[in-house]
Amino acid sequence: MTAYSNITENSSIDSVMEDLGRGAKEAARILSQSPTDAKNTALLEAAKSLRENCPAILEANAKDMQAAEEKGTAAAFLDRLKLDESRVEAMAKGLEDIAGLKDPVGDVIADWDRPNGLEISRVRVPLGVIGIIYESRPNVTADAGALCLKAGNACILRGGSESFHSTRAIWDCLQDGLQKAGLPGEAIQIIPTTDRAAVGKLLTMAETVDVIVPRGGRNLIERVQKESRIPVFSHLDGLVHMYLDKQADPQKSIDLVFNSKMRRTGICGSLETLLVDEQVVESHLKPILDRLIDGGCEIRGDEQIQAADDRVKAATEVDWQTEYLDAILSVKVVSGLEEAVSHIDTYGSHHTDCIVTEDDAAAAKFLGDVDSAIVLHNASTQFADGGEFGMGAEIGISTGKMHARGPVGVEQLTSFKYQVKGTGQTRP
Repeated sequence: MTAYSNITENSSIDSVMEDLGRGAKEAARILSQSPTDAKNTALLEAAKSLRENCPAILEANAKDMQAAEEKGTAAAFLDRLKLDESRVEAMAKGLEDIAGLKDPVGDVIADWDRPNGLEISRVRVPLGVIGIIYESRPNVTADAGALCLKAGNACILRGGSESFHSTRAIWDCLQDGLQKAGLPGEAIQIIPTTDRAAVGKLLTMAETVDVIVPRGGRNLIERVQKESRIPVFSHLDGLVHMYLDKQADPQKSIDLVFNSKMRRTGICGSLETLLVDEQVVESHLKPILDRLIDGGCEIRGDEQIQAADDRVKAATEVDWQTEYLDAILSVKVVSGLEEAVSHIDTYGSHHTDCIVTEDDAAAAKFLGDVDSAIVLHNASTQFADGGEFGMGAEIGISTGKMHARGPVGVEQLTSFKYQVKGTGQTRP
């Protein structure tokens, strides 16, 4: 069995996917017992291969970029798809960072003794086989493969059709690392077709796949949630909010809003809706709008925001519900903290939300009341990233509440089991 099965006239999507599943299951069994040194060697060798093969990766990416441009793909989408030398280097560095993390497998989370002498331990173990479905960003191939490997899991990756060539080139480097470390190539596999039927099949492979992680737009997430027979870690829309409290520092407000929106508009931590306390509209708003508009951002606002600047377009109900992933920001005036939290609760996606204030009590209330995976105080929403959290990288940001929430890194890709040691005790 190979780690990359080709679909030919004599094979069906179902049979190829089943082969991938069987290979992954066997690889997961091996990985669960593999020493940390072997996993780290694979990661470090893969990082070296990424650097050595950077020209080939960029050539593959150029094919994907050309095809996407010919389709008239939006600029924000192209930014997520594009690779350059610095982004390839970031992938390599990410693999090295993951290699440097503590291996979670075998960690004793808790232990205790019972009155009858039983010794009980809760111990971290790999999840098994993880199916990961993602769109546009080819760097997810490296991040996801590396995180799964470090946590002792095998994975089956399905990148978006638009990044097909880039994904294959990056995967080749991961395979190089596995081979040099003496680990099975089936530990990291990619689905060798852009046919959507392969995704449908993956979602039914409960006998060989333990968890599905979708990372993409709402249509993808909804399809996975509807069709999957396997537990899902969902990464929903990043409908990110920032609330400028009445005690917000003016300069911090300008800097944080601009960075949160414009550093990279196409990532899930990009700010999409700004809520401004009515008490700071006159003092804070104009400099913020000037900075954004001068930087190329379109503003869509309510009547008060429009009255403050005639360059602002009228916001509609749809704008409060939209993840733009583009240089567009919706802005609304609110009466205070309670209305801000209510707006976020109504329209938010429970991903990332922020308050800007010098009032510690207001900050504490916001952090406690807003039910999102990540809540921030006086920090850019673009820090909503596993790498920035010290996790090395992330597969995605889970907006659900079961098992993993927030950035899904190495530790979140493990489960646990109970080990019970006795001396011959029988239950009365």
